[in-house]
Amino acid sequence: MPPLTSSAGGVHILGTDALGRDELSRLMLGAQISMAVGIASVIVSGLIGTFIGLIAGYYRGWFDDVVMRFVDLQMSVPSLLIALLVLYLAGPSFLNVVLVLAVTRWMVYARVARGLMLSMREVLFVEASRALGASNFRIIVKHLLPNLAAPIMVLATLELAVMMLTEASLSFLGLGIQPPESSWGLMLAEGREYLTSAPWLVAVPGLAILFTALSVNIIATWLRSRSTQATYSRGGSAHSTERSSSAT
Repeated sequence: MPPLTSSAGGVHILGTDALGRDELSRLMLGAQISMAVGIASVIVSGLIGTFIGLIAGYYRGWFDDVVMRFVDLQMSVPSLLIALLVLYLAGPSFLNVVLVLAVTRWMVYARVARGLMLSMREVLFVEASRALGASNFRIIVKHLLPNLAAPIMVLATLELAVMMLTEASLSFLGLGIQPPESSWGLMLAEGREYLTSAPWLVAVPGLAILFTALSVNIIATWLRSRSTQATYSRGGSAHSTERSSSAT
């Protein structure tokens, strides 16, 4: 049924699919699953990648070399190709999709965390903490992790859009969320057979994916600008304090 039609069950604002299911209800259910997959995979990949990058950047040595070579190797292969291969072998399910997305994107966090750690491990407050006898664990947890929070949060917001688009691609190809569950990618796959006779079955989930990814990227840009302003503000305050101390 096309949009804005009524039946015994009420008015179908976005119409119904080929089986008579309300498209708006399926869209809302698909939003829950797509967002759940995206958020869960971002959390898992962020925790793994940030921890590995933090350790590699702080301690350096052979561990840093091995991690960076592995990161370079994995980033040379398209993440969607790896996800397709693993899900084809392991089988599609909610948990498998989350784990595969996390495994294919952890290296982004590792590279960013390592770069930030390399720039912060020799700064004055870290050297002062070492001179006062602080352990490496205390330095990392108390001084370095808080400074990693803002850029990692911005990266995680950007990665949420990537995860949702990748999940939609996997579900569209039949290796993501499976019926009777619903996701936006699965709705696209089910609606492509009726593209000419019922275009709203493709247009509705397609527009939902488009506007959600666009909104997430706008939020990430705003967070980045706020983080940059806060950094400059702290830097300006520090320089002012230093000049005042020198004058005194």
